Amino acid sequence: MEKANKIKIFIGLFYIIFVGLFLYFFFSKFSFQEITSYDFIKNNRDYFFELKQSNLFILSIIFIFFVIIWILAAGFVSPLAIFAGFIFGKWLGTIFLVIGMAIGATCVYIFANYYLRDLIKKKFLNKFQSLESKFKKSEFVYLLIYRFIGGIPFVLSNVLPCIFNVRSSNFFWATLVGTLPQIFLVCSIGNGLDKIIEKNLQAPTITDMIGSPDIYIPIIVFICLLLITIFLRKIFYSK
Repeated sequence: MEKANKIKIFIGLFYIIFVGLFLYFFFSKFSFQEITSYDFIKNNRDYFFELKQSNLFILSIIFIFFVIIWILAAGFVSPLAIFAGFIFGKWLGTIFLVIGMAIGATCVYIFANYYLRDLIKKKFLNKFQSLESKFKKSEFVYLLIYRFIGGIPFVLSNVLPCIFNVRSSNFFWATLVGTLPQIFLVCSIGNGLDKIIEKNLQAPTITDMIGSPDIYIPIIVFICLLLITIFLRKIFYSK
């Protein structure tokens, strides 16, 4: 028992130190003003395009690994989806991102289920008690619906299934499949931005970007999907 507790403490400290170092080096590398400048975006777009042309496999592996670490560090998914579509295009960007997301989210779930299950149950079980019977009926199907409709911050949604102690394999595949529609649409917006930047030497205006079919069509579809998921949430989370 004492040995198991020591292993838990060691793994927990390693996780915290690893995530802390990642965040420190990532955010100390570039200033916010530099990252958001048009010249920075365009120049790095050309760099990544050349890199993608010369070695797509290595770049994709690096990106997937980065996504895993980003998810472990509780990062937001939307910026990554924009970036993935911008660099790889909507199809490859979606594939690479959901693979990294599914692995990263599953690692977070396993960690939380091992270390924080009792705490998560104590804090959230009463609020989500109605889902317990649903998950018992068909764990994978309801995990899939849970992932598709969202409505809960991604970081929190990775640990809430600890309440029901779902299988890690079901969690992985439900995350991989259930997040595909949303990720594809956001990657499509990133891909649209890439096309606009490719055609403009100067920073395009908001009107130019919104007026492009590559931008407004995915946005309209995304809004429609959002409205559908809002409706489904009321049914899924109803008692």
